[in-house]
Amino acid sequence: MAWEDRTPFGAIEHSYGLDETGVIKLMRQELKPSSFRLWRKRVSNRATKHETKRSFEVGRAYCKTQYKQR
Repeated sequence: MAWEDRTPFGAIEHSYGLDETGVIKLMRQELKPSSFRLWRKRVSNRATKHETKRSFEVGRAYCKTQYKQR
């Protein structure tokens, strides 16, 4: 969820109990240093990662091939 750009930190906190600081610490531990730097650069000041900055019109990305067909 943290890797995906449109998932807000609030949704991660609601699902897993990790606030933004906790997510950053977890990503720092789990990613290679170069991947972590790229991720931080990408999500820093990104409006879609913060629910208060996110406008209502922004929807979630959906990829039909991502999920198994039922």
